[in-house]
Amino acid sequence: MKITKLFSRKWFLVALLFGVLLPEVAMAEGEVSPGLFAANNAWMMLSAGLVFIMHLGFATLESGLTQQKNSVNILFKNTFIVCVGIVTYAIIGFALMYPGDDWIINGWLGVAKGVYIQTDAAGLTTGYADGAYTYWTDFLFQAMFAATAATIVSGAVAERIKLGSFMVFTTVYVTFVYTIAGSWNWGGGWLKDLGFYDFAGSTLVHCVGGWGALIGAFLLGPRMGKYVNGQVKPIPGHNMPLATIGVFLLWLGWFGFNGGSVLSADPGATSRTLMTTCVAAAAGGLAAMFTSWFVSKKPDLSMGLNGILAGLVGITAGADQMYMWSAFFIGAIAGIIVVFAVIFFDKIQIDDPVGAISVHLVCGVWGTLAVGIFGDMKGMGQLVKQLTGIAAFGVFCVVTSLIIFSAIKATMGLRVSEEEELEGLDLGEHGMVAYNDFVARETR
Repeated sequence: MKITKLFSRKWFLVALLFGVLLPEVAMAEGEVSPGLFAANNAWMMLSAGLVFIMHLGFATLESGLTQQKNSVNILFKNTFIVCVGIVTYAIIGFALMYPGDDWIINGWLGVAKGVYIQTDAAGLTTGYADGAYTYWTDFLFQAMFAATAATIVSGAVAERIKLGSFMVFTTVYVTFVYTIAGSWNWGGGWLKDLGFYDFAGSTLVHCVGGWGALIGAFLLGPRMGKYVNGQVKPIPGHNMPLATIGVFLLWLGWFGFNGGSVLSADPGATSRTLMTTCVAAAAGGLAAMFTSWFVSKKPDLSMGLNGILAGLVGITAGADQMYMWSAFFIGAIAGIIVVFAVIFFDKIQIDDPVGAISVHLVCGVWGTLAVGIFGDMKGMGQLVKQLTGIAAFGVFCVVTSLIIFSAIKATMGLRVSEEEELEGLDLGEHGMVAYNDFVARETR
């Protein structure tokens, strides 16, 4: 019995090595080996998990940078976002974003057929996506991105939006706006044909979320006490350790966000993408730290944290094309930009409690333009294509955000009452607090 087991084990290892290490021998020309197919799917599924963890990062960052009395509300919204994002993407979002040949208006709007009942084996073999991944791996990875776009809006409208109103906006925005806009490029639409390039979503994810965040913050108006007699009155976050944990979780998740966007486990492309992602994040953090220190005369942790995110957003559009030096400059410039963007939005009294508009919208635009400046396709022609894509997404997202938010304002209302805002949304909307023992001891 022992000899038989040893013999079986030995030949199993030989077969595995033959399939994984010698695919050109084991497989016919043009086919993908079982080992490579497994490796591609494993990396894509791991990347989907890393992007999923980013939602925990957003939740902790946003709750840390806002007031204690609104922590439960922030956490609830972020929990809702990932749940509704995945479900709506399963129902129709995936079909809208990747219509294949099923365009209703060529290159602009399409809905794939048969995705709701996808059960045939072809989607689970090397016959799908040239052997890079399966149908379900594809869906899982892309669904994580869909929910991320809506999360960006959450931070910018924090501490004064009605919970129900936010939930309605998020559902509509992630179901239709993100997916239709995404189909123009990633789904093979008109921007793809034009030559617009966005590797992992500086525009398709971050600007789409950023435009919605800008319109939401503008229509809601600032928090009570934020701007008094033309002066900015800081409303500090209640938990900077929590915010710091959130940023490091996001940095970790970005390895999947960008690295998984290679859409295979190709060692060269993946390692290059992870290198540029990490270098840009570090450069962005340093640039924001020292820029804010120079401007405000004090080292500001929140600016340093947002600088890391700014570098990550900036590199996302061209992470697969950049070299180490260009990744450094893209991240550093993003880190500088985010500091002045935060100051600018405060000057025009657009209240963004976590700096989401500055990080995701402004630095998303910069990152998309950086493809035409530093990338493999750099040049004035590519810059024009990048600008065209930025403008198209901007117009579409601004118009749709205005329509959705205005409709909600007219029917449900957008903003909580003054009493509820002063008391905190945790008690007003949820009837609970985040730190019950702490509050109980304070009142004794």
